Amino acid sequence: MAAPPARADADPSPTSPPTARDPPGRQAEKSETACEDRSNAESLDRLLPPVGTGHSPRKRTTSQCKSEPPLLRTSKRTIYTAGRPPWYNEHGTQSKEAFAIGLGGGSASGKTTVARMIIEALDVPWVVLLSMDSFYKVLTEQQQEQAAHNNFNFDHPDAFDFDLIISTLKKLKQGKSVKVPVYDFTTHSRKRDWKTLYGANVIIFEGIMAFADKTLLELLDMKIFVDTDSDIRLVRRLRRDISERGRDIEGVIKQYNKFVKPSFDQYIQPTMRLADIVVPRGSGNTVAIDLIVQHVHSQLEERELSVRAALASAHQCHPLPQTLSVLKSTPQVRGMHTIIRDKETSRDEFIFYSKRLMRLLIEHALSFLPFQDCVVRTPQGQDYAGKCYAGKQITGVSILRAGETMEPALRAVCKDVRIGTILIQTNQLTGEPELHYLRLPKDISDDHVILMDCTVSTGAAAMMAVRVLLDHDVPEDKIFLLSLLMAEMGVHSVAYAFPRVRIITTAVDKRVNDLFRIIPGIGNFGDRYFGTDAVPDGSDEEEVAYTG
Repeated sequence: MAAPPARADADPSPTSPPTARDPPGRQAEKSETACEDRSNAESLDRLLPPVGTGHSPRKRTTSQCKSEPPLLRTSKRTIYTAGRPPWYNEHGTQSKEAFAIGLGGGSASGKTTVARMIIEALDVPWVVLLSMDSFYKVLTEQQQEQAAHNNFNFDHPDAFDFDLIISTLKKLKQGKSVKVPVYDFTTHSRKRDWKTLYGANVIIFEGIMAFADKTLLELLDMKIFVDTDSDIRLVRRLRRDISERGRDIEGVIKQYNKFVKPSFDQYIQPTMRLADIVVPRGSGNTVAIDLIVQHVHSQLEERELSVRAALASAHQCHPLPQTLSVLKSTPQVRGMHTIIRDKETSRDEFIFYSKRLMRLLIEHALSFLPFQDCVVRTPQGQDYAGKCYAGKQITGVSILRAGETMEPALRAVCKDVRIGTILIQTNQLTGEPELHYLRLPKDISDDHVILMDCTVSTGAAAMMAVRVLLDHDVPEDKIFLLSLLMAEMGVHSVAYAFPRVRIITTAVDKRVNDLFRIIPGIGNFGDRYFGTDAVPDGSDEEEVAYTG
């Protein structure tokens, strides 16, 4: 017999008003007594506990698609201050899954409010909030008719698509990109456009049936039940449905008695015994939330990885891999390298000759794309047996900020090429790369992807960018890593972790010093190209992110 869950009690404190979206309400009929209903809603406010201050609000990333990343701005540069550390090892594979928290409880118990308070208190980047409300099943015509007349039970386990929930949560835990349906609570249907979630160090999954499926339970590392008094939950539903959905008190109470309360008693309340922690009074229980946050922090510390140090000591005595292609060192190419490597070269000349090398590099890289035989008719009426691109399309992805300098050269030779961006910076305190931002075109998994960064020293940033593309289902053999200059260490690191990625550069230097700078090298490409001041002790690969 399972042990009862721990109850995390605190000194009595006010409960914050709910922001959670409860199971979809039924479409309300227009009432001639709308003004009276609004006054009823206002009178219900006094039945709720007063609003507590709780934690001071802080902006936090719940999905990297919507929130601005933390940053500092100076006159010459933007410095990002928090990012996602490596979620993979030096072999390029995920070593530990994301930490998944399940939040269950009755309708209008304040689950989403508790979830957001946990996110704010955690104060870590790359937290994903996944709501069960997104996973209602697509209704049949008969069910749509029932829903229109408030005769469909949205508080029953059969109303949810558990197969899709489980597959989505599994992919998120594995570090993969997922597409989540967007549910329209007015039409009781899924919208055409789904939203994309990615990059979870912590996943918070909340819903009334969060603990109703055995397979789903096994995916949750921590299970929390938000226990709120039934009278408070009813008052919240009354206030919401009357003020926001134009319904009358009688209709709301009828629906509550017919579906909501019986479902809570039969399906939801019994799952309380499955929880690791029960949080009485919901968002008002700040002591419970603090205890939860401390436990999650300890779990995240166990998942920390050190990738750059492992790269510096691994597989460096092997010959250069066959997946590497170096542009032929003609006198012209070597002459341009001489100019851009010279510390006395002016910024204008540095930019000019760098652009020339970029154009040659990209033209060389395109020769490795798949081509197939094709026949065209010439203006003279003759057939010409030629070649044509055998893929769907080409997408360029630049590793900011230096990688974006290669975009014009790619656009110059690839008509209508799509462009994505990934921002990766080095944390000065840990020396590890951190993912801060990404924007990738839709359906990138079907494309050949040209990944661009101007210099690669240890390969840590390049590996992270490749891992991001793989997490978005881009096949490894469709990724082409392009760089003006690479160190042997970086070549080995990428090739060892991702043996099917094609690596293409104009030159490979032998060494990397203790500060991860390429020797003899080119200096910090971004600083020389954009005319910004160099950051002390920064590597050649990317800008340094300051923390603290």
